[in-house]
Amino acid sequence: MGPVRHPLPVACAGAVLAGGQGRRIGGEKAAVVVGGRTLLDRAVETVGRVARPVAVVARPETALPPPPAPVADSFGTDAGRFLSAGAPEVWLEPADAPRHPLTGVVYALEQAEGRAVLVCAVDLPLLDPATLRVILIAAALAPDAPAVVPRTGRHLQVLCALYRPEALDGLRGFDPDARAIDVVEALGPAIVPFDDDTPFTNVNRPEDVTAAERLLKVSRR
Repeated sequence: MGPVRHPLPVACAGAVLAGGQGRRIGGEKAAVVVGGRTLLDRAVETVGRVARPVAVVARPETALPPPPAPVADSFGTDAGRFLSAGAPEVWLEPADAPRHPLTGVVYALEQAEGRAVLVCAVDLPLLDPATLRVILIAAALAPDAPAVVPRTGRHLQVLCALYRPEALDGLRGFDPDARAIDVVEALGPAIVPFDDDTPFTNVNRPEDVTAAERLLKVSRR
C-alpha cells in the first residue's frame, strides 16, 4: 500500500469580519491589543497564511486601527485588487445593512468575485493557521457543501468558516432577528468537529484579554 495522500486545502479568498462594536470591551474590537498586537493585525496575518487575497469587512462607522503589514508567504505578493498599498482592502458594508453577525459574511461573498471565502471574526486571537488548514482540507473533501463550519462541543463556529458562492441564495435576505447558527444550519453545511475549542476563544471583555495573553504565553513555550 502506498502512502496516504491528503487532499490539498481549498484555494479561497479571506475576509476578516471587523464590524463589532465592542461595547463590553470598551471600544472597537479591531483595535484591542492582545499580547502587543491589535486583534486586527493578528487576524489578518493568520488568515493571510492560508487564504489570499484577504480583505477586512467592517461597518461604515467602524474605527479601524492602522492596517497591518502584508504577509510574506508562499502565495507571493500579487494579490490583485484586494490589496491596496501593501495592506488589506477594506470593504465597508452598506450603511442600511442589518447589524447582524452574518451581514459581513454575505457582503464578503458578494464582493469576492465568485470565490469561496474563508471568514474569520476579528476577535479570535488564539486562532492559528493549522486550524484554518483543517477547515480548508475538509472543504476539499466536501466540494458540494455550500459552507464548511467547525463545531466545538455543541457550538457551530459560523464566524470562522468557509463559505462558497452557493451559500448566497440561502444567506441573502435572512431574518435579522434569527440566530446566525440557525441560518447557517439551514444551508446544510459540512461540519468539521474539533475537540479543542481554544483556537476559537473570543475576546469580548477586558478579562478575556488577560486570559488570552496567558494562553498565548503558554503556547509559545
